[in-house]
Amino acid sequence: MDKVFIISQREESHVDAIAAGIDLAKGLGKRAEIFAYSFEYFGSAEYYNTSFAAVAHKHIMKQREAKIEAELQELQAQEIPIHSVWSKDLSEHACNHSIRHGFDLMVKAVHHADHYLPVDWNLIRHIQIPLMLLTDNPLHKGNAVMMAVDLGNEKPIKKQLNESVIKHAKALAKATGCQLHLAFIIRVPKVLRDMDLINTSTLVKDAYKKHQQQLAQLELDPDCIHITIGEPDLCLYELSCRFKARYLVLGACQRRGILGFVIGNTVESIISRIRSNVLVIPADDCSS
Repeated sequence: MDKVFIISQREESHVDAIAAGIDLAKGLGKRAEIFAYSFEYFGSAEYYNTSFAAVAHKHIMKQREAKIEAELQELQAQEIPIHSVWSKDLSEHACNHSIRHGFDLMVKAVHHADHYLPVDWNLIRHIQIPLMLLTDNPLHKGNAVMMAVDLGNEKPIKKQLNESVIKHAKALAKATGCQLHLAFIIRVPKVLRDMDLINTSTLVKDAYKKHQQQLAQLELDPDCIHITIGEPDLCLYELSCRFKARYLVLGACQRRGILGFVIGNTVESIISRIRSNVLVIPADDCSS
């Protein structure tokens, strides 16, 4: 364990995942390894001339590896292993290889600042180790790590996920020198809020009182504890912007197969809005 699986960025990416991943690995006391994924379609030439395809594969992979070696030399990190992989399905290979070979963190750049690619969503849905998704946005220059926890959920799997989120958020804040914040969103339907059928201020005060002992154990500055009411995606977006969260740490309840694509996931709706770097902590067999 204690290994970081860094997926090298494509040329069109706006984030240097290699440099950022190496810095994270050093801060966390982990060993970094870089994975360079390549794949190209050659049309009928590949089908009719396998020797041509093999030569082309090798040439493309060598080119990518040479660029990475040059960057590592600039970073004075030539000792870091580089693995060249020819794969049509990056997410499938990365998910399987990372868990099979004892990695405990994956780092990947988000290629487009305003939206995620299908490969990113596939990683979020199937990864079995924490996944750091990096974006280039003004928020990422902030000095806060915000962890989203569900204090009011008594399900064992959700409680375990909360503990894991807290553990990784603390380690990340220490490694990056950021201030740690906690966000707990009490979900209340908008129609009830709009109709003034509930007293939201009372709900927040009651939540602070109910979870006082649990919050005290975290030893956070009171100004860094945020309990609010609303929809998780909107509230976390607002909080992350207000406090300039460089990283947002979330627990992900993953769903498999058709069901996951049909009913979606609260975490996915949050991630689609957030402009911070996101650390996704996976938990299997977790229902909403």
